[in-house]
Amino acid sequence: MSRKESCAKTSDLTLHFNHDMLVVHRRYEVISIINDVLIGLWFLLGSICFFYSSLMMIGTWLFVIGSAQMLIRPVIRLSRHFHLKRLPQASDDF
Repeated sequence: MSRKESCAKTSDLTLHFNHDMLVVHRRYEVISIINDVLIGLWFLLGSICFFYSSLMMIGTWLFVIGSAQMLIRPVIRLSRHFHLKRLPQASDDF
């Protein structure tokens, strides 16, 4: 066995996930995607509102909403982390 093959063998990583962990991960992923889409929507609509002086106030509020929602992104990730920590660990027995 060559040194390259030996290094490849020792650097392999095996992760074990149970069904509950995958379900939780997927749910938080969907929530995160919906949040990101809404952030983009608020900023896009806010930008369009800035083309019209009569909608400037609404545009400003949409930017504030989008900015506040950007703070939700790390909260979603942190919530997922704590939720996954509460789940029982996957066993190595198959």
